[in-house]
Amino acid sequence: MTPKPEITAASFPALHTFLRGYFHEDVADEYGTPPEAADQFCDDAESDERIPVAREWQQLVELTGTDPTPLNAALKKLGSAIRLDEEEIPQVSAIFARCLAIKSHRRVANE
Repeated sequence: MTPKPEITAASFPALHTFLRGYFHEDVADEYGTPPEAADQFCDDAESDERIPVAREWQQLVELTGTDPTPLNAALKKLGSAIRLDEEEIPQVSAIFARCLAIKSHRRVANE
């Protein structure tokens, strides 16, 4: 049985960088909501940035579950300045799942 990785910036380096750059105290002013911040990251980032963040997000959710309390504690430990609510967690997870599926940097906006 493989031991669970410790939740540290060293264990989740891409997610740590993402959280500090997008899930900061000005997220509402800059992006609106945390899911909108994650969506903007997926639009802005190249594959070599986007894929590690999305994979580390999925790994963190597997470790903590989708209950906001342990997930938010882990996110705070990794550099997040915000707390996700029960509705935002699956939204962010879906965005990162889509990030893994995106083939190219550009995607068609469905506006």
